[in-house]
This record gives sequence, structure tokens and C-alpha cells, in this order.
Amino acid sequence: MPLLRIPQPYDFELSTERYRAFGDDLANLWRDGGLHRVVNGREVRIAAADGGVEAEPLDGEAEPVVGKLLGLEFDLDSFYAFASTEPVLARLVPALRGLRPPLAPDPFESLVTSITAQQVSLFAAFAIRNRLIAAFGVRGRHAYAFPTRERLAVADPQELVAVGFSQRKAEYVVGLATSDVDLDALASLPDAEVKTQLVAQRGLGEWTADWFLARHLARPEAWPAGDLGLRKAVAAFYGADEDVRAIGARFAPFQNLTAHYLLTGLRVHPPGD
Repeated sequence: MPLLRIPQPYDFELSTERYRAFGDDLANLWRDGGLHRVVNGREVRIAAADGGVEAEPLDGEAEPVVGKLLGLEFDLDSFYAFASTEPVLARLVPALRGLRPPLAPDPFESLVTSITAQQVSLFAAFAIRNRLIAAFGVRGRHAYAFPTRERLAVADPQELVAVGFSQRKAEYVVGLATSDVDLDALASLPDAEVKTQLVAQRGLGEWTADWFLARHLARPEAWPAGDLGLRKAVAAFYGADEDVRAIGARFAPFQNLTAHYLLTGLRVHPPGD
């Protein structure tokens, strides 16, 4: 299988932990020690290897998607140097060394996933997301291709209600699919402009925009201060009285990686563990 080299340290199982933490993710499916993703009609399998990962097939179409899934856009060396100077991170980060947070390869998928997760637990969100994928996606050997924007643009909102969306969320998804916003073009805009364009869409608020910056665009200073999970993680590691929005400035310019390390740390290395 072709080898894709990854800057070390890199921990494949830890970096893909999120795809298993809340149940199966049919679009990013963990099977037999590997991660499966359908890319342009072909299922790609990614597995750990010395110096990086093995991915098959790996070509010009698959490699950018694999790179997103592996979080290759993050600068871990600079973050680790910063973390060594911050008392809490200096204790937490060594236990998570090699974690590269996975990124959503597709902007539409990223936003639909966030809509799915609004005001529900991540376990419920994963279950609803999977039903959406199974109903509207195309199955590969193991994983499914996430439903395309074009497919959901012609869906009736009631079809989404049937797989677990609320009426309002179903309308948000179909509305986003049929909107004029160029989601790919957002990558060329500064953070503030990305947020402005996203929150102008019905159903997309600051929380969704912040996670789009963090989990699709890998923007270094993205800090989803309104996220309940991040609030719990900050409380666990820094104390319940800490102002989550204010503390973000302490981690500049590494708010995004800090958020991911705190969230993962709360799941796999909680304080006192």
C-alpha cells in the first residue's frame, strides 16, 4: 500500500479516536484497525504504518482528503513548544503527544454535521448523521459517501425529519443546500469574514461558524467558546469559575489545537486519572 509520510510524532489511533468515541461514523468508518472513507466513488482505507500511514488508493484525488482526515494542516511542533510554557497544557499535552485532530474534508458536510449536533448530545448527533448518510449517501464496500449538496438540495425536509431531524433543522439543511453561498470560496477569506457569511445563513450561528473554522479550515485561532463540551473541558482542567471566552486569549495563536487537546484529554485523560 502507498505510504503517506506524516511529521512525527504521530499517533494514528489517538488521532482517529473521535470517530469511535460516539459510535460508528458511516462516512469515516473504523474497521479492522483502519479508517475507511469514500472519495469520488472509491473507498480509501487508511491504516497506521511506520513513519506515517498507508492509504489505498492514494492519488491526486484521494490525497487531499486523506490529509484533511489526518490533520496535516496543523503545526504540532510550534504548539508543543507553546504548551510547554503553559502549566495545564504542559501536564496534559505529553499524554496526548502525536494527536493530530481530524478535519472534515468537505465544507458542506462540515456544516450539515454541525446542524445535526445543535442542541443534542454527540451520541444522538452521530446516530442522526448516520441515518442521514444511509438514506441519502452512496455505499462503498464498508463506508458511505456523505450525501452531496446536490442530493440534499432536492430532498423534501420531511425526508430528513423521517431520519431524526427536527422540522427546523431539516429546513436548515435543505436551505443551505439550495443557497447561493460558495462554500469552497470561504477558505480564501479571513476568519471574521467566514463567520459573517456563515451566520447570514438561516440556522448557522456563531457556534457552527466557530467549528467550521476549527474543524474544516483548521484556523489556528478558532475557539468555539459557546461549545458545551469545551466549557466542560475548561472547567475540568482550569476550574469551574474560569471564563471560557476570556481564557481563549491565553492560548493565542493556538486556540484551535488547545480546544482539541482539552476535549480529547477530557475523554481519554481526565484530570486526576
